[in-house]
Amino acid sequence: MIDFSYATWRKSTKTQQSGQCVEVAWVGEVVGVRDSKDPHGPVLVFKKGEFASFLHGTARGEFDDLL
Repeated sequence: MIDFSYATWRKSTKTQQSGQCVEVAWVGEVVGVRDSKDPHGPVLVFKKGEFASFLHGTARGEFDDLL
């Protein structure tokens, strides 16, 4: 189990006024992703390489058909 209790969580700079989005935090060699509306809820955990692949895919529009 990875302890995210002392992690520094960040939101995207593109967050809307409502502030409702996902947040990410680096802890060691992993990245945690959580819902900003539920900061004490579950955290999805990814290896850095997995998260980097997701970001690259997002930038290339690989997930645009999910909208």
